[in-house]
Amino acid sequence: MIRTHEVYAGALALLMCAMLGSATAAETITVSAKYGASGLLKDEISKGAKADVFASANMEHPQALHDQNKSGPVIRFARNTLCALVKPGLKVDNVNLLEHMLDPGVKLGTSTPKADPSGDYALEVFRKADAIRPGSQAALENKSLQLTGSADSAKPPPGRTVYGWHVAEGHADIFLTYCTNALAAQKENPGQQIVNLPDNLAVGADYGLTVLSSSSPVAKQFANFIMSPEGQAILMKHGFTPGK
Repeated sequence: MIRTHEVYAGALALLMCAMLGSATAAETITVSAKYGASGLLKDEISKGAKADVFASANMEHPQALHDQNKSGPVIRFARNTLCALVKPGLKVDNVNLLEHMLDPGVKLGTSTPKADPSGDYALEVFRKADAIRPGSQAALENKSLQLTGSADSAKPPPGRTVYGWHVAEGHADIFLTYCTNALAAQKENPGQQIVNLPDNLAVGADYGLTVLSSSSPVAKQFANFIMSPEGQAILMKHGFTPGK
């Protein structure tokens, strides 16, 4: 059995299904997946949790396992970007986005830095904002609500995306998350808006994976499929940019 620890549920879960049904696969592969904030999953593996393949929304967490001699080389398998998921009725575009983010009356949601790369990328947005309007970084860090990514974060009802759920429930008016997550949230909540960050605030995300040293040879086969044209096409179908 391959136990694949990963950071997001959508496209990689579909990759697993495709791997199971691939006509080119030499054998049937059973995949047991654990989803969660990749910083927390990385810590679990560091402390001895069993895993065969680890995938993260950054390169640093897989690299940390490699540096501990727990895994092989780190491969960038996909790219993503950060978007703003906005509640219905709030008139936000990429020109006035920063103004709304700084508005004391607007609730700004992020994930949890260090535990989840999405939170780290949000902090990078805040640093970029400071170059546009001095003092923005401190203001945004002070007002932002770290609603996801920690071990004790509130969980959405089954079948709901956490980002769309938080916005729908009024926990956040603007939520900084990956554009792929925003698309999934909008499918569940058609009134929610997706706003691309302007160039001076834009932040990209590199997704890395690594095969654990204790894994079976089939784990490498699974990683190879993710990097194959077929695997990359599945990622692109769900809004990712190829990692190659």
